[in-house]
Amino acid sequence: MDVDFIIVGAGIAGASAGYHLAPHGRVAVLEMEQVPGHHSTGRSAALYSEYYGGPVVRALTRASRDFLTTPPPGFTAHPLLTPRGVLTLGPAGAEKEFDDALAAGADASEPAYEIDPAEVPRHCPIVRPGAYRRAMHKPAAQDIDVDALHQGYLRGLRAHGGQVLRSARATTFTRTGGGWQVDTGEGRFRAPVVVDAAGAWADEVAARAGVRPLGLTPLRRTAFLVDGPAGTNVSRWPMVADVTGTFYFKPESGHLLVSPADATPVPPGDARPDDLDVAIGAERVEAATTLTIRRVRRAWAGLRTAAPDDVPVVGMAPDAPGFLWLAGLSGYGVQVAPAVGRLAAALVTGGAPDPAGCDPADLAPGRFG
Repeated sequence: MDVDFIIVGAGIAGASAGYHLAPHGRVAVLEMEQVPGHHSTGRSAALYSEYYGGPVVRALTRASRDFLTTPPPGFTAHPLLTPRGVLTLGPAGAEKEFDDALAAGADASEPAYEIDPAEVPRHCPIVRPGAYRRAMHKPAAQDIDVDALHQGYLRGLRAHGGQVLRSARATTFTRTGGGWQVDTGEGRFRAPVVVDAAGAWADEVAARAGVRPLGLTPLRRTAFLVDGPAGTNVSRWPMVADVTGTFYFKPESGHLLVSPADATPVPPGDARPDDLDVAIGAERVEAATTLTIRRVRRAWAGLRTAAPDDVPVVGMAPDAPGFLWLAGLSGYGVQVAPAVGRLAAALVTGGAPDPAGCDPADLAPGRFG
């Protein structure tokens, strides 16, 4: 089948790129799983935070805000963002981490601000008194309806004639005079451009295509659901996080989603939670709060695939014409999807890239030499 753009991977990155490319030509999205978004996208913590990540990531997040706040007509029947906020706690000895986070939060649409520890119970009553020296509030953080965003992208690309092929693992890549030939279990596809949006498998896809891998690292992140205090409505609590990155928890479906904020390097695969990580997360939350965790309702793990500098990779491979990287989105993929998808489409079609407050060279794969 001849198309204009082949996208490998139908997670949030590939779906966003397909959505923005579909008005410019025929798109085929090749997804190796039966269900798009099975791995990282479907296991996201679902938070939009302009305070999260380094300067480049924060710029991409801000550039995504308008799309997430006011999506195109018909994109979704429900809001993509709802208010949440983040309460960040600074333990003794973490003054530098706290000050750095406070300074980084100054460029958000609603800047982060320090609060008196005595105000913490007003935000989250279960934080253990005296456990933390300092606290800050990040008011602009919001929950993202990840499924609505993902499905909106997939519907949009199909509406423009694009295809999403499931159980279509891209096994063989061949350079042709006109671009690329990709063989899958669902047939053979030819296009001038291949977009590598394969998440944890992006380096493997590149290697199959004869493109130099970037050294991406899949990292396992564990999460689990527990009950809040008996008789307490936790739905309006903010996310609560330790500034040193040892845990976070947030309301989720009437319960609390807890994570030890682990980032364990693992091979690409269907990530499974480790019992020890679940126990560590429970222990840390119990130490930081008055909550007693009596049972874990459900536990899972996802993969966040990071580039060596923890900045997304969006750009043409310097060693392979027509091969575009859209990878290494780490834990930021959902919240930066509108900006990186738009940038990927501009780079592929020759449009004017939207720098989104950062230099596109900061995202280009050539930065690794």
